[in-house]
Amino acid sequence: MKIAISTYSFSKLMEKEGMTQLDCIAKAKEMGFDAIEFVEIHPHDGSSEEQYAQKLGEEARRQEIAVTNFTFGADFLTGSGGDVSVEIERVKKQIEIAVLLGARGVRHDATAGFPAGQRGYRGFDDVLPRLADACRQVTEYAAAKGVRTMVENHGFFCQDSDRVEMLVNTVAHPNFGWLVDMGNFLCADENPVTAVGRAAPYAFYAHAKDFHVKSGVMSNPGEGFMRSRGGNYLRGAIIGHGDVPVKQCIAALKEAGFNGAIAIEFEGMEHPLTGIRIGLANLRRYIQEVEQG
Repeated sequence: MKIAISTYSFSKLMEKEGMTQLDCIAKAKEMGFDAIEFVEIHPHDGSSEEQYAQKLGEEARRQEIAVTNFTFGADFLTGSGGDVSVEIERVKKQIEIAVLLGARGVRHDATAGFPAGQRGYRGFDDVLPRLADACRQVTEYAAAKGVRTMVENHGFFCQDSDRVEMLVNTVAHPNFGWLVDMGNFLCADENPVTAVGRAAPYAFYAHAKDFHVKSGVMSNPGEGFMRSRGGNYLRGAIIGHGDVPVKQCIAALKEAGFNGAIAIEFEGMEHPLTGIRIGLANLRRYIQEVEQG
């Protein structure tokens, strides 16, 4: 299994210290990563998204580091003013960005769900046909470009493993799969090991992510914590320092035959370079231990 780094892990450095996505490539190479995943496109030089994606792809090739994935948001329920055809066309344009990057995979969301109080008594089963049709149209377009598409367990409404499994099986296209995020299942209060075991047969790609978890019956632990859907407290952690059984999740992926890339997605309170460095060492060791049996 190759180890990648998501540019999301460098977010604090990009926001506060002027790091650019071009800089992320050199830093990933320096830190010993096999590959890099780009999250959205953030031109720092006035370029268009297309021009900047071309620059990123060229720099990655110069640095001899693979681009595993391009990740961006999408919402086939409420995006583009609720016009699903417009949202599909917008996502197709993002597929073209992936081609410029040299990425062979794309993660787009299916939906963030309905705004609070505006669900209109429509559950996941009700909207599944619409989501599946949109995802199928996108993946058919992407397949012709040599790009595989996937959704992630992300965004509460389409986060539970049974819901994402239903979506993948309803789309039922060999070019469409799952970006399995080991940590994100906790946002829906789901056991990561159980969920990854369910997700593994559909995995195209994976995110290694860790969280510190405190029960919702406890007092609010304060700054840095967010709430899960059921009210538990979560805080981003260095891989191996939190409560996600990362090694066991890797073992579940391997058992299902997964041999793709695993990308670190760090969102802890520690300095990003410290958190990424320690997390990389731990993740590399876990993978070696799993592969050696």
